[in-house]
Amino acid sequence: MRPARLAPIWAACAAAVLAGPAAAVVPDRPPVAELKPATDDYFGTTITDPYRWMEGEPKPQFPDYLHAENDHARAVLARIPGRDRLAQEIGALSGAAVRVHMVQLAGGRTFYLKRDAGAQIDRLYVSDAGGHETLLVDPSSLGTGGKHAEIDQFAPSQDGGLVAYGISIGGSENSTLHVIETAIRVVRPDTIDRAQFAGVSWAPDGRSFFFTRLPAGSETARPEQQYAHMQVYRHVLGTDPSRDVPVLDSDHLPFAFKAAAVFPSVSINPGSAYALALISDGVSPEVTLYSAPLAALLGGHPVWRPVVAQSDGVIGVAVRGDRVDLLTHAGASRFRIAETSLAAPDFATARTIVPQGDGVLTALAAARDGLYYASRDGAVFTLHRLAEGAAQPQTIALPFAGTINQDDGLATDPERPGALVSLESWVRPHVWLLYDPAGGTLTDTHLLPPFPRDLSGYESVETSATAPDGTKIPLSIITRKGLAHDGRRPTYLVGYGAYGISYDPAFSPTFLPWLDQGGVYAVAHVRGGGERGQAWHDAGKIATKQNTIHDFIAAAESLIARGYTDKAHLGGEGTSAGGILIGGAITQRPDLFRAALIRVGATNTLREQYTAGGPANIPEFGDATSRDQFPAMLAMDAYNHVRKGVDYPAVLLTGGADDPRVTVWIPAKMTAKLQADTASRRPVLFRVEFDAGHGIGSTRKQRDDEMADEFAFLLWQFGEAGFQPK
Repeated sequence: MRPARLAPIWAACAAAVLAGPAAAVVPDRPPVAELKPATDDYFGTTITDPYRWMEGEPKPQFPDYLHAENDHARAVLARIPGRDRLAQEIGALSGAAVRVHMVQLAGGRTFYLKRDAGAQIDRLYVSDAGGHETLLVDPSSLGTGGKHAEIDQFAPSQDGGLVAYGISIGGSENSTLHVIETAIRVVRPDTIDRAQFAGVSWAPDGRSFFFTRLPAGSETARPEQQYAHMQVYRHVLGTDPSRDVPVLDSDHLPFAFKAAAVFPSVSINPGSAYALALISDGVSPEVTLYSAPLAALLGGHPVWRPVVAQSDGVIGVAVRGDRVDLLTHAGASRFRIAETSLAAPDFATARTIVPQGDGVLTALAAARDGLYYASRDGAVFTLHRLAEGAAQPQTIALPFAGTINQDDGLATDPERPGALVSLESWVRPHVWLLYDPAGGTLTDTHLLPPFPRDLSGYESVETSATAPDGTKIPLSIITRKGLAHDGRRPTYLVGYGAYGISYDPAFSPTFLPWLDQGGVYAVAHVRGGGERGQAWHDAGKIATKQNTIHDFIAAAESLIARGYTDKAHLGGEGTSAGGILIGGAITQRPDLFRAALIRVGATNTLREQYTAGGPANIPEFGDATSRDQFPAMLAMDAYNHVRKGVDYPAVLLTGGADDPRVTVWIPAKMTAKLQADTASRRPVLFRVEFDAGHGIGSTRKQRDDEMADEFAFLLWQFGEAGFQPK
């Protein structure tokens, strides 16, 4: 079990923004955004914002602007000669690849989301012990208002007889809960809306579950109040959800928790007589934990006892009976695992059962036979098992060097032995492996069929770049084997660097056309991520955020120095919180990149604080109302560093009209500022999805088409033959 995280930068966009007229004639130039300057004073620093009007309540002017920008961008991208061929290649590869994720074990069954070959969205499946697979929920027919539906969460009951699942429309993540009976595939009448962060946890008898719900009226609340006042309820099947009784109220917690945002949940674990209350500030991986006897919780009178405070640095939890194992960076930057009793928890005297080692501990999960956990050393992950009652762990040999995903890579059932393990690398497709402790064997579950293409012609190299302060920044480089180092290879450099999230090796079939084009795909593992433990995260947040940008620039310069590319063939990309990284890179070193991709990017941190997720993001980016933290927030705000008359790279920005994390006005403002101020005459395009949000829940075709546009845009700007419009 991992604590729930809010993904980077939150915000809501009203559905009214979606409605806008399609342009009958697409102009050769993008629309010119109206100037309506607004001036703010931050502790004596005056900042003028020319496009503040875009942040207001949706009015016809802003939807019209979005549609005009999108129409122009799509028309320009469609005129790139090689774009359609790329789209066909990408679509064929992604269509051939099956995806299985969010795997959970319960009652001897395996539950998972699966996107079948050729399918557009994920469907919910269950597989029995014999490997027989049954489709439980297909959201294909559940769309409404011209928007598609997707499953964004699910939780099986402890015996696997029931599954609660959430359905959202158009990538909005505004989830509504439903319950299905596994054996007969009948959907029960229980329906609960406002369940975006439900975190469903079932009572042992399967007759009720606990879940988190946003308050009534949250949809119309002020953006920064949208995620306030959340409560955890107990829902008894067959009863009216409006009569559910709260058991935990974020406004009136029975214990102290100081944060600008409070996200509560309750967790019940099979085989344990204790329940856990998990309290998060929304984005920090560290959680606060309390325990209470399960019988008291079910009786409606829990007495919560503290297990760990947020300051104890716990980011992972695994319950084994009346014990709890805690993955923590307290006194161990590369993490250790400590264990304490749930009956009388005491973190100060918790016993360290797995000490800090040379690698970084990344994930843990409890099974009946013991504790399973993963560690990483650079790009290579290792699986370990600490058997019940054993003093020393064993290392389980993996079939190839790859990634065990820290959020979705280990699946166990506390009442059964063994573990399911996810493994993949840059050039090895994803597999789900089953470890059997009785025989000590690790075998392919065949949940995923073999990828239908020979991948022996590709390779990855793990190296490093040197940041200005001398820090070695891990750098992954993926190419076709034998690629010429002629200094002119089309290069796609990506980075992220936030929330302690690692950019781990993962196989993406849709990148093969880029590599086949003779391109380089490179990943800069910058500070702010978690690749080297907690200190790596701390070195790229708030006052140290500039390190994230410096590291990315150092990686770009390293690729040039190694003979892969030059400034005329180098493109940088940042997604979501990675918008700070790429926005900073092109405003600080506009000469270094020929083109840039800012994908649903956070580029206006001073104003993002006033979006729905703004309060939650204060621990990661800072507080603009703080005299001490304002300078750091201004420094990372790319929008406020765009200057008139600078030769900026060509830029393709993307946004989702339903995005609840980076609300669409954020990339819209950045687009308008770049278009107005750049002197380079290179294109600045804004591509908007009107049936999507942050990318979570987007259809396969939406993802494929966006990637084709991005590749074609870069190759056009790099001057590659076959991609030059007439």
